[in-house]
Amino acid sequence: MTPPPALLVLEDGTAFRGRGFGAEGEALGEVVFNTAMAGYQEVLTDPSYRRQIVVMTSPHQGNCGVNPEDAESGRVQVAGFAVREASRRASSWRAQGSLRDYLAEAGVVGIEGIDTRRLTLHIRERGAMRAGVSTVEGDPAVLAVRVRSAPGMVGADLAAGASTPEPYAAAGLVGPAVAHGGATFRVAAYDFGIKRNILRMLAASGCEATVLPARTPPEEVLAGGYDGVFLSNGPGDPAATVYGVEAVRGLLGRLPVFGICLGSQLLGLALGGRTYKLRFGHRGVNQPVKDLDTGRVEISSHNHGFALDPSGWGARGLGRGRPGDGEPAPAVGTPFGAVALNRWNLNDGTLEGMRCLDVAAFSVQYHPEAAPGPHDSRHLFAAFRALMGGEA
Repeated sequence: MTPPPALLVLEDGTAFRGRGFGAEGEALGEVVFNTAMAGYQEVLTDPSYRRQIVVMTSPHQGNCGVNPEDAESGRVQVAGFAVREASRRASSWRAQGSLRDYLAEAGVVGIEGIDTRRLTLHIRERGAMRAGVSTVEGDPAVLAVRVRSAPGMVGADLAAGASTPEPYAAAGLVGPAVAHGGATFRVAAYDFGIKRNILRMLAASGCEATVLPARTPPEEVLAGGYDGVFLSNGPGDPAATVYGVEAVRGLLGRLPVFGICLGSQLLGLALGGRTYKLRFGHRGVNQPVKDLDTGRVEISSHNHGFALDPSGWGARGLGRGRPGDGEPAPAVGTPFGAVALNRWNLNDGTLEGMRCLDVAAFSVQYHPEAAPGPHDSRHLFAAFRALMGGEA
């Protein structure tokens, strides 16, 4: 069957023509790029990619097919998918389907045969922007009009829509928690768009997680007898996720808290900080992050378009660049006491993590549970366990 022609148009009018694969139709969203060479199924099913058209910089996608075990959620989450070339066959013993059929069954439009290198460079130079991908519209000017009328990501509250509607026990999805020293901890996991491998890592670290809807009030958590609170990743603008910020404020100082990605941003906002939109975001598995507490550099997986502004706490001389080599983690004053800004991105100097000094809470901007990898940061789940056990 001959694939239909497809069109990708950015809001600045730049157009790319290619071939459609997956579903036929049209999708609008923010166009972003991911630099990972592996893990396309995890990317497709990551709820943090809601309302985004993802461009993969690695040219060949779909070689390993798809299977139920590698999905990070129960559905394909991206708005659209753009690649240089989609594999015609799957070459893995684990494959239970092809990338093409996977997108088609999910109703997601894909485009291949475009210059993804040129598109990526354009996004780096001009920034992430709204875009549309279509197999039903061949006129770039017409599609561009619809693209420019679509909502942007700033001010978008998407976490509640990505969350579970009802609480559930993670053990039913990923199996029981593995006891450490004969003990397990009960964790309330806020679902702002949680990934399944997070639940696996919590269980492997001895945490019996109950996954809660994004709008769960803190009073309900405090009445649940939990040992700690986990704040998950998720899509959208953290400043628009007001209910999440309010929940964290109600829990800080009362239960140990660990946040990743959006959860880290919500913790920062609850501590009185502020966030801003990155020019083109961090999306990939090769971001170097330095922990100033230990001097260790970890290669980490990222998926975020917003970041915490380190100067948001009014600290004199603290801008958006990381501290110099050998400098200690800067500490800022917040309504909940001092906070060490201890993790920094070595590529662009953005703030990547915090450690509260007066309450039991810490966070990282990246993904310690990363599947398929890297695994440099998995020790953070043990750190959360230690925090709940009063060891940290």
